Amino acid sequence: MAVPSNWSQTFFSGLMVESWLQMVSDEQTKGEVEFIKKELGVSPPARILDVPCGGGRHSLALAAAGYQMTGVDISANFLKAARVSAAEPKLSVTWEQRDMRDLPWRQAFDGAFCFGNSFGYYDDIGNAEFLRAVAGALKPGAKFLLDTGALMEALVSSFQERNWFQIRDMKFLRNARYDPSTSRVETEYTIIRGGQTETKSPLHRIFTFRELFELVTKAGFTDLKGYGGLNREPFLLGSERLLLVATRA
Repeated sequence: MAVPSNWSQTFFSGLMVESWLQMVSDEQTKGEVEFIKKELGVSPPARILDVPCGGGRHSLALAAAGYQMTGVDISANFLKAARVSAAEPKLSVTWEQRDMRDLPWRQAFDGAFCFGNSFGYYDDIGNAEFLRAVAGALKPGAKFLLDTGALMEALVSSFQERNWFQIRDMKFLRNARYDPSTSRVETEYTIIRGGQTETKSPLHRIFTFRELFELVTKAGFTDLKGYGGLNREPFLLGSERLLLVATRA
């Protein structure tokens, strides 16, 4: 498969967005929000950046707790869903449609997070630009949380080239290939619901734990810590995800 480098500009629409909005349980969101609140270490009404925010599940929960939330995402479909979800409980969140590297604020936020395995979408220059943009938007001493499963230590024990799974009335078919020459996983998703079929392909840059730590440090962060889950267990070979906590230098 040949996945274009700008795949993320069109990927998050249609059935793909509908499935992502239904994929995560309320219980998982609650656990992640508690982790975010504790690790950011700031109290309401602190100003927090959620990038990319997707359908806004974390931003909405944190806004309900009194935080001043800004959610950034490239997808108009995701942001439409976020605004609808915010309307009924009358939650105030600033939603911005932007590329996740396009963060024009300067030392404006008391904390930031990137959750949902949304890191590694770009080439090496683009991934570094994103981290630098987050650093520039944070006040000195503010925390940044990065959630990713795109680590070699996770991939070696769990990678499957082909599998399928069901999300309510949608069936996902997944075909993936790891390219060692680029350190990327190329994936083809086919989503089927009734008579609808949608095929889309993303790219994910796969880092080692050490590579990612070096990249985040070069972007302007210090005091990095890595956990293998929400219970703050150590990140080890075979961990399914990395929760990275970093401080803006």
